[in-house]
Amino acid sequence: MIEIKHLKTLQALNHCGSLAAAANHLHQTQSALSHQFSELEHRLGYKLFVRKSQPLQLTPQGKVLLKLAEQVLPLITASLRECKEPEETNLRIAIECHSCIQWLTPAIRRFRESWPQVNVDFKSGVTFDPQPALQQKELDIVLTSDIISDSQLHYTPLFDYEVKLVVAPDHPLANKRDIQPQDLAPETLLIYPVQRQRFDIWTRFLQPADVVPTLKTVDNTLLLIQMVAARLGIAALPHWAVETFEKQGLVVTHTLGKGLWSRLYAACRKGEQSQPAIETFIRSARLHAVDNLPFVKQVAISSGDAPKVMQQSGCLQW
Repeated sequence: MIEIKHLKTLQALNHCGSLAAAANHLHQTQSALSHQFSELEHRLGYKLFVRKSQPLQLTPQGKVLLKLAEQVLPLITASLRECKEPEETNLRIAIECHSCIQWLTPAIRRFRESWPQVNVDFKSGVTFDPQPALQQKELDIVLTSDIISDSQLHYTPLFDYEVKLVVAPDHPLANKRDIQPQDLAPETLLIYPVQRQRFDIWTRFLQPADVVPTLKTVDNTLLLIQMVAARLGIAALPHWAVETFEKQGLVVTHTLGKGLWSRLYAACRKGEQSQPAIETFIRSARLHAVDNLPFVKQVAISSGDAPKVMQQSGCLQW
């Protein structure tokens, strides 16, 4: 019943002090403005201002609606301005594994070129289990391979990646091309400090073959790779995490079995995946990864696609 134009007119009327001055301020004729008020008062069933008062006086009902105008109109103006020129905001991101940062940094640079007003903030301290912080609104995006069922989170597929076996150049497995689970039985497998069920190499490669190597936890990717190079263990990581070290001849990578592939998701709270900044960031990350990373496959994305909970895996296997 009350429209924005009515609130603007009422505000102008109070500010200008007369119907004629308000009409001039709004670039309308006095007759048209008077007709607008008469029609509105008829629909409402009460007067909004006292005719022929000098200066013009609002009725008690008019004062109530004036208060509404003063509350609502600034919010509308600010919202419309933000739609045209989004205000500076923060995008808080956590990565469920250290090695993502190798490829994510250039993707962030690409995103910032089109969204300079958004501050991308990396959160530390929740690296190995950040999704609860996402649910509690302490984060905006989490890059993960784990899917929490029955959560209020939305998972957008980014890409599929191959988990590679990483060994030292002089390791006995360095020259073996057909890596089978039994080959890892006598080895020390270096993993991050989380439950082994979160690792694809455990759930989809070793466990089905009933192979149980020695497990040693390491909480830093760089240290883990250095330990592999020193023959203190082997690891299963995505290629981009070790590409630089492999080019330097410090480690060697091989395919596990016929290829062990996992999927990386960008998780956010349900309903926020269509927010422009979040949507653009996820698209930038996906495009950069597919265009620049080896051993990565593009994921077909269609409207309404939802990841299957059965595809739970562990980014932390990296």
